[in-house]
Amino acid sequence: MNYPTSCETKVRTEPIDITLFRFAGSWGPFKVKIPCGECTFTEDVIQDCLDNELKGVPVNFQQYDWLSNWWKPLRRGGWHAPIVFVGKKMISQGIALNRGLLAQTVIEMAADSLPMKGNRVYGKNGCPHCERAKRTLADSNITVDYFDVVKEPTALYEMIAKVKPIVGEKTPITVPQIWLEGKYVGGADELEILLANSSDTQASQA
Repeated sequence: MNYPTSCETKVRTEPIDITLFRFAGSWGPFKVKIPCGECTFTEDVIQDCLDNELKGVPVNFQQYDWLSNWWKPLRRGGWHAPIVFVGKKMISQGIALNRGLLAQTVIEMAADSLPMKGNRVYGKNGCPHCERAKRTLADSNITVDYFDVVKEPTALYEMIAKVKPIVGEKTPITVPQIWLEGKYVGGADELEILLANSSDTQASQA
């Protein structure tokens, strides 16, 4: 079965930089050997996020002692450790890092390195259109991987990052969002039209 290609997949060849400046180091007579508690929390959040939500995403994590390198983040508006940059974008300073914000930012930047392989449906519990899409796929004997974007925040970030370049930044994103054989389909209505056209094509060729 052939599906239309709505979005070409580009593969990122370079990892995304995650940089943490923690309150430690030395400057002149001032020395801090033990990082602050929120800096330690932030480091732990980043490491755990890399092992879970961001597993498989090309990332380069590096950290610096702020007191020894204070001018580096200052040039980009960062002055209160812990300071976290994703690429050149500062996403947090002065408080322990919000892991959801980290995952969302990295996934948005890495969207072109996350090919949508196989058959996927992004939906949520209680959505009638999601249920309709699942029934349509089951009736066509198409097996899919289903992601609940409410229960799985990473799936939500990935879905939005993939759909926005296709439908436009100002277009509201609804569920379900469907990919078949790695190709973007759309919602439940588009799925039904696609499968109906495919069945008609196969019948005419029989």
